[in-house]
Amino acid sequence: MNIEEQQFLSDLDKRLWNAADRLRSNVNPSDYMHVVLGLVFLKYVSDAFKERRTELQAAFTNPEHDYYLGADAGEMLEQELEARDYYLEKNVFWVPALARWDFIKDNAKVDTGTKLQVRNGKVFEYEFRGIGRLLDDALEAIEKDNPKLKGVLDKSYARWRVDDALPGLIDAFSTIQPLNGSSLKAKDILGHVYEYFLGEFSIAAGKRGGEFYTPKSIVALIVEMLQPYQGRVYDPCCGSGGFFVQSERFVEEHGGKVGQISIYGQEANPTTWRLASMNMAIRGLDYDFGKESASTYTRPMHPDLRADFIMANPPFNMKAWKEGVKDDDVRWKYGIPPDGNANFAWLQHMVHHLAPHGSMALLLANGSMSSNTNNEGEIRRALIEGNGANAPGDLVECMVALPGQLFTNTQIPACIWFLTKSKAARGSGSTAWRDRKGQVLFIDARNLGYMKDRVLRDFRPEDVAKVAHTFHSWKRGEAVDEPGYAKAVTLDDIRAHDHVLTPGRYVGAAAQEEDGEPFEDKMARLTATLSDQFAESARLEAAIRQNLAGLGYPLKTPA
Repeated sequence: MNIEEQQFLSDLDKRLWNAADRLRSNVNPSDYMHVVLGLVFLKYVSDAFKERRTELQAAFTNPEHDYYLGADAGEMLEQELEARDYYLEKNVFWVPALARWDFIKDNAKVDTGTKLQVRNGKVFEYEFRGIGRLLDDALEAIEKDNPKLKGVLDKSYARWRVDDALPGLIDAFSTIQPLNGSSLKAKDILGHVYEYFLGEFSIAAGKRGGEFYTPKSIVALIVEMLQPYQGRVYDPCCGSGGFFVQSERFVEEHGGKVGQISIYGQEANPTTWRLASMNMAIRGLDYDFGKESASTYTRPMHPDLRADFIMANPPFNMKAWKEGVKDDDVRWKYGIPPDGNANFAWLQHMVHHLAPHGSMALLLANGSMSSNTNNEGEIRRALIEGNGANAPGDLVECMVALPGQLFTNTQIPACIWFLTKSKAARGSGSTAWRDRKGQVLFIDARNLGYMKDRVLRDFRPEDVAKVAHTFHSWKRGEAVDEPGYAKAVTLDDIRAHDHVLTPGRYVGAAAQEEDGEPFEDKMARLTATLSDQFAESARLEAAIRQNLAGLGYPLKTPA
């Protein structure tokens, strides 16, 4: 994206967010996000449909095109434009006439009871009973005609009672148009808007926001490190689908085709499951999130999946998880996870679903790297050393310690585990990895990033590039050791530290630059400065005592 496109999207974000923010006084906070995102989704599917319809009309009326219908097509042209197979072949959702954005925008302000004529192959009459009811009926019609979206759309606009505010928001979203001369398409813009709104809603939701949103820069870091060019990509707690969106972007930026990756996910929260499904639909991505929301532990939707790449940000230190899960579950090859903490249950679930050459990245609380309570230390040891013929070791490839304050929902320090089923040499060109058996890379990224506001830290693109470059350079066999930041070690080094995987134990302290000042001169300078500071402190103390005594509140002199 060039600077002009970035500025265009930034200005659009602010304008639409300000328009959406007017809803706050009209709707409950828990419903606010769904009112807005439902409209973004409706605008997207309608725009994609309209774009395809325009393409078809040009083809049907072009004598040189295979779809040409003839000079006197007449009614046949309209019938062909309403044939849904033309849309499905391009992975475009069929949008019935009642749900098309132009129809909704044109009728958002008509009087209740107005009879509207809707042409959907044939003409039928629709009685307008409020814009909220029209939106519900429109979404119902889309679900009916697109089985993939069954149960995904939240048809609650009439219940939310926001009819007074909706026409203004619809007008604001109607201004979303591609930038003249830009390669950005309506899909790109609306996908960006959806992602921006998710991020803003996660900040507004505070602790609850982390249930559906992982900070974009952390997602970008994991994707850049794993490089999911092609194959099966899986997230067992997918939230709103951020890892899949970033994977799509990665593939496109590196000259690949999105069809090279297959997307699998699962989400236990019904609301978040719908957000993720809508996010994939807006991106035009084919996906399999199961038929409904469900717990990954008790009702896995992809029991036979063996994924090439797995990425996840599960709830940290999740306590209530084990109900209905047996201790002899096939996934617990490296040890039975404790009842009161799901960290190593998530980790082993992901290892179980890795393909023979698969790689994975998992965000976990820092305690996972060093805890020895409730069998966690034994599981960590087994991941390194192995646990029998069916549970080979040497799975840990890289550990990354993250800075604090990256998440909207928790202040718990976090890390990223990178594991792989195979450290053998493979690939070619820029992805020609050497044999890394018996070796692990530790990266301490706690000093990277910047404070984007008073409470939240973020990574810059150069921070993401630095960590990813370090990882890939190590995999190619290049020297990456840097005191205080990165260290390549052997399994013997890890054994010497009792299988603790905290990067700070291995990377050491950053080298201090020598300033060239002789020790005696430095001590003389520092003690002189300290003496001046003590004198100023004594002066201020005397002044404060005098002022308080003048007010009748003398301080006692310490014995």
